[in-house]
Amino acid sequence: MPHCRSILYRLHSLLFVAVVAYGLTGGPAAAQQGTPMRGEVTAAATPPTASRGLDAPARKLQEAGAVPSTVDSDYKITPNDLLEIEVFGVSELKRTVRVNTSGQIAMPLIGTLSVAGLTPADAEALIALQYSGKNFLQDPQVSIFVKEFTTQRVTLDGALNKPGVYPLTGQITLLRALAMAGGGGQLADMENVMLFRMTPAGKSESEKYDVLKIRKGEAPDPMLQNDDVVVVNRVESRVTLRDSLFRDIIDTLNPFASSYRNVATPN
Repeated sequence: MPHCRSILYRLHSLLFVAVVAYGLTGGPAAAQQGTPMRGEVTAAATPPTASRGLDAPARKLQEAGAVPSTVDSDYKITPNDLLEIEVFGVSELKRTVRVNTSGQIAMPLIGTLSVAGLTPADAEALIALQYSGKNFLQDPQVSIFVKEFTTQRVTLDGALNKPGVYPLTGQITLLRALAMAGGGGQLADMENVMLFRMTPAGKSESEKYDVLKIRKGEAPDPMLQNDDVVVVNRVESRVTLRDSLFRDIIDTLNPFASSYRNVATPN
């Protein structure tokens, strides 16, 4: 009997330790920790990251860790922009919405928000504030990707089939922009394509690109920004040859043309 009591005592001790360990790991509660209450959504727990470069309304949510947007931080959202909005860990809240003419968007649970005039980072912080302030989410991670711009444009000029001013909808590279303009013309020098860009300080900068190398993957394809000007230069030798041949043909058909030109432009 004493031996049986010792065995029972040991089993009781092991059972007690197992119960305590089970309680420390959370048991069923741990599996339900992220389960939202009725009318509530809980985001997946992630380490908070500090937001940088936010305006005054967004600084209040630096602890929310909004994910930086892919567009220029100075860009302001405008009506008719198409936004792709995600909340990390909550797929039900992912939306692709277009900003209406009043500058507003509608999001689940929090309703209508005014985002026109805000940077994407500020809009991320605003949405995060609404979800956390109304106790729908704890430390939400919000990201906004501007899929289509409505007020941005690029100018494509020079030896192109369809030069002009084109809207900058989404992320467009130099090759894609040239394709929109119908590609290079007959006299285009695709090894001498200039990109002009204004800096935030108001200074114009220029960069020369060899499109032939970009097409071969030997050079990076630059991403265009708002108000960029792309100029495709002409091959000077071919232009000179064309002008010379054209002039010879005119002189042959009209012998008085050369005499008139000599009088108009005396030595």
